Amino acid sequence: MPRDTVLFDINETVLDLATLMPRFATALGDQALARTWFVMLLHTSTVCALTGVKTGFAELASVMLDKIATLHDRTISDEDRGQILGDFASLRPHADVQPTLQRLQSSGYRTVAFSNSSSSLVTKQIANSGLAENFDIVISVEEAGGFKPDSKVYKFAAARLDRPIRDLRLIAAHDWDTHGAMVAGMSAAYIDRSGAPYHPLYRRPRIQSTNMVSVIEQIIAADAGPN
Repeated sequence: MPRDTVLFDINETVLDLATLMPRFATALGDQALARTWFVMLLHTSTVCALTGVKTGFAELASVMLDKIATLHDRTISDEDRGQILGDFASLRPHADVQPTLQRLQSSGYRTVAFSNSSSSLVTKQIANSGLAENFDIVISVEEAGGFKPDSKVYKFAAARLDRPIRDLRLIAAHDWDTHGAMVAGMSAAYIDRSGAPYHPLYRRPRIQSTNMVSVIEQIIAADAGPN
């Protein structure tokens, strides 16, 4: 069976968290805390996945706002909380995303949004970003009862897509996500959005770049070659 389906991580890979920075500057006095908050959110979602805690990404996002505020001797108001979480549902895409999604679709690929966000949140994110027509399918890990990088959520996505997991490829800006996909048996491609070094102990995909155009062209070239 040909590789005709590409999955995209959404937060940071497709959508730009820079939208949140002014909100964090107003609420907590430091716009850089937007990225710290998101790292904390990813950490706690991983802990919940590994220990069987049933929760949702939006709930954890709110909990982590309280935690980061406390760590910086602040209290976050209900208004600021609502604005930050509202903006999280309305992030803008990176400039290189829509053209590459169109390139994949015109080349015969199915494009899949695959996110730790809840079904409701990721659907809003895709709609608000203007990318609804560029994704053929939207999959949330919510239905799988876990979070990436738990292997069961990648296997859940493969079952939803009715494809062997080895015939799927995930694109992500997080090394833990590409590593998790590869451990589960999926192919992966890494886009370096931050400039941080790739974790030396994680599995590293062959396809990687600092921009999505290069990543997509490498995927198309690789899939056109002998399997």
